Amino acid sequence: MSEPVRHPSSYRDPAGFVFQVEGIYYRQINQSYAADYSLLMDSGLYGKLVEKGLLIAHQELPNHSLLPANAAEAYKTILPAQLGTISYSYEWSFEQLKDAALHTLEVLNISILHDMILKDATPFNIQFIQGKPVFIDTLSFEKYDPTLPWIAYRQFCECFLFPLYLEHYCGIEQRKIQMAYPDGISAGLTARLLPWRTRLNFGTLLHVHLQNSIKAGSKERKAAFSRQKLLNIVQHLESVIRGLHTNSASHSVWNDYYQKAILSQDYLREKRKLFRDYLDGLSFRTTLDIGANDGYFSQILSERKDVSVLAIDADTICIDRLYRMAREKNIPNILPLCIEILHPSPAIGFRNRERASFHDRARAELVVALAVIHHLVLSGNIPLNDMAGYMSELTTSLLIIEFVPLEDPKAQELIRNKSSYHLPYDTHSFEQYFLSYFSIEKKTRVPNTERILYLMKKK
Repeated sequence: MSEPVRHPSSYRDPAGFVFQVEGIYYRQINQSYAADYSLLMDSGLYGKLVEKGLLIAHQELPNHSLLPANAAEAYKTILPAQLGTISYSYEWSFEQLKDAALHTLEVLNISILHDMILKDATPFNIQFIQGKPVFIDTLSFEKYDPTLPWIAYRQFCECFLFPLYLEHYCGIEQRKIQMAYPDGISAGLTARLLPWRTRLNFGTLLHVHLQNSIKAGSKERKAAFSRQKLLNIVQHLESVIRGLHTNSASHSVWNDYYQKAILSQDYLREKRKLFRDYLDGLSFRTTLDIGANDGYFSQILSERKDVSVLAIDADTICIDRLYRMAREKNIPNILPLCIEILHPSPAIGFRNRERASFHDRARAELVVALAVIHHLVLSGNIPLNDMAGYMSELTTSLLIIEFVPLEDPKAQELIRNKSSYHLPYDTHSFEQYFLSYFSIEKKTRVPNTERILYLMKKK
């Protein structure tokens, strides 16, 4: 058995850490967390949260089965349910962050009723599994003292509530705030960005402006606390968050793509037919849909119940719509994320290893890139040969890709006001570049267009 490797993001909490052995992730629980872990398990809180699908499940392992570097500190070793694609809050749509916030509050509410509380409240404790947010940090729970306020209240506001407020009131995409402030945006900056009228709203007055007026470390008289007071605050936060909605629709470019921007409904119908034909006989378990828009083709992919679909688009309104649709129709195997291929999420955090880049998390057996290459080449100025290399890095096996030639009216729109763009850009050059990495299994012109759909296999 290979040596255990500690996960680079798992260093902040002295209670324990995540480590990997031969591709399987485990969590060590340190002696310092023994009492809280025992309370989590014995109080019925763990069982209740897992039963409701709110907390990731785990199995306890014999201590001698794995020996991390600091095994002397070990109290227990647990094997959590293994996760699929990892996503971060700066890749989520407004509704995804909103659901993650409400999920955190629901976990908190149930914890209080079991005499425990969350000691932290960061979006990094949440992952979307089977279409729903799930709490994944087993070590975030500690014994509750009803005489004390919630220590993670400020963090919850800075990481969840304030970004949601800024998109709701100002139209500033919360995911961009999360990228700029991955550990949370302060009450002071939030108060300066919010419009003056928010001082007349009880929620923003209480959670933003009043909090901003209380300086960290000040010696103001602490109000007496109680369990009921905390439950009232949690209930109020839930009410506030449920009433928020995105205000960034004006920034959307593609939210009416399938109604106005495509060539025609006939084109869409013919491409859908070809796409289904290409999928017949293919074997894959993971797929990445690039430029998914509101998920028209992602839904076709999701019809295979054993396939996980990662659907990405730069347009947050489209991803928001896809997420809400998948939630309402109970389509659990689509994970929509706000990703711009020209500016994908980089590796960030301590030593640039704490949070992996999107590129390192996005490998899939099948990559789908429909009506997107011409945007990246003609608008984004990515050379066509570079696109071939990039697609080969994303897929481990198969690629379904659509080539849109210069004669296409949509391609002409892209170059109308450009004096230059990367050449060559034609069908022959496209095929030659991609043949360096792939074999062409199928090639079909979409009827009544010059567009060509390809099925390729990685060499």
